[in-house]
Amino acid sequence: MFDRQKKGDRAVLVLPHSRGEGDTARRAEEFVELVKSAGAEVLGVITARVEDPNPRYYIGTGKANEVAEAARALEADLVLVDHLLTPVQERNLEKHLGVRVVDRAGLILDIFAQRARSHEGKLEVELAQLKHLATRLVRGWTHLDAQRGGAIGNRGPGETQLETDRRLLGERVKQLTKRLEKVQVQRGQQRRARLRNTVPRVALVGYTNAGKSTLFNALTTGDVYAADQLFATLDPTVRKLEDLGCGPAVIADTVGFIRELPHDLVAAFRATLAEARDADLLLHVSDAADEERDRLHRVVDKVLEEIDAGDVPQLHVMNKIDLAGAEPRIERDGSGKPVRVWLSAATGVGLDLLRQALGELLGGERVQSPLHLPLSAGRLHARLKAAGAISGETIDEHGWQLRIDAPRSVIAPLSGGDAAEAQLLRGLLSEAG
Repeated sequence: MFDRQKKGDRAVLVLPHSRGEGDTARRAEEFVELVKSAGAEVLGVITARVEDPNPRYYIGTGKANEVAEAARALEADLVLVDHLLTPVQERNLEKHLGVRVVDRAGLILDIFAQRARSHEGKLEVELAQLKHLATRLVRGWTHLDAQRGGAIGNRGPGETQLETDRRLLGERVKQLTKRLEKVQVQRGQQRRARLRNTVPRVALVGYTNAGKSTLFNALTTGDVYAADQLFATLDPTVRKLEDLGCGPAVIADTVGFIRELPHDLVAAFRATLAEARDADLLLHVSDAADEERDRLHRVVDKVLEEIDAGDVPQLHVMNKIDLAGAEPRIERDGSGKPVRVWLSAATGVGLDLLRQALGELLGGERVQSPLHLPLSAGRLHARLKAAGAISGETIDEHGWQLRIDAPRSVIAPLSGGDAAEAQLLRGLLSEAG
C-alpha cells in the first residue's frame, strides 16, 4: 500500500462515457469546471468508453494502465474520475495507480467544504463527507487520533488501526448529528414563524451557474455572493420581496443543483433544501443561452423529486437573455396563468415582468373591501398589518376603520383560531364575494 499524500492538486482527469449518454463534450466541460472550482490543476484528460463496468476498477484494465502511465509521466498526485466509484473500485485504483483517487461525489463534497460559510453549512458538509468516506477507510485516518490527544490510551484492547479509525469516525458523526439537530430546531422555529405570518414563500432553484444568486440580488437588492463558477453559494439566504402587487413575500436563494449530486449531500443539506420543500412557489432558473437547458431542467426536476419538492408549483425563469439574443416576455398557459418569464438578471431587463408574474401567481383572488374592527380585536389588527393586508386606516373610540386590499389566500387564515375574529373575517370574505 502506498502512502497517501496529505495534499495534492495536480490532477489527471478520467472521463468515462457510454454509447447512449448524450453530449459527452458538455459533460467533460462541466467536470473540468468542477475540478477548477476545487482548486486543482488539470494536467491531462483521458476518456474511457465504459459499456460494461469493470468490477475491479470501473474502467477497463488497459485504460487503468494508460491512466497510470499518464500520472507518472505528468507527475500527477491525484486522479479524478467523473463517476461514482464503489469503495472497492476506488481502493483498487489507488493501489494500481499509486496516487490518490477521488470520484465525482468526493470532488463535489470537497468543493462544498471549501464554500460553506455558515456554522450550519459547515456542519452539514462535514457530516456528508464523513458518511461518504466511512466506507472508504483504508489508511490515512490517524489524524482523528490526534484530535483525541494521540493513539496511546485511546485504543481498545486488540483493536486494529482501521477499527480505531472507524470508531472515532462514528463518534464524530454522532457529535455532528446532535449539533445539527440543535441548529435545525432553531431554523425550524424561524421557518414556522414565517409560516404563521402567512407571507407567501418563494424559493430559487436551478442548475448551478444558471444565475440564481444574481437574480436574487436583483430582486432584493441583496448582497449574496455571485460568480461565474459552479456552487458559488451554498448557504440558504432569505430576504423580503416587495412591490409584487400582492403584498410582501419572502424569497430564498438555494444551492445550485447538478447531475449525480451525492446522496449523502442531498440528505445532509436539509436546511437549504427545506426552503424549496416548504415554498409556495419555486422560481426554476435556467440559462436561456445554454443549448442544454432542457436537459438540465430535467436534472433539476429529478433532484426536486428526490427532496419531496416535486409537487411545489413552478414558474420557469429563462435568465441571461442578453446572451441568448431573446426578448423579455411572459409566456402563459391556456388559462392565462404565467408559466415562463424571459429576462436578464444581470442587466435588469424583464425584472418588471417577473414581478408582475409573481404578483399574479401569489396573489390569486384579491379582497378589496372596508372592514370595521372593534378595539378588542387588536390581535387581528396586528396580523392584518403584518400580512400587508391594510391599504389605509383610521381609528376612533369605536375602533379601526380599515381598507383591506390583499389576496383572499392571505386573509382567510388570519383569525388565529379565535371565534370572534373568524366571524369578522368570514363577513369580510363574504362581502368581497
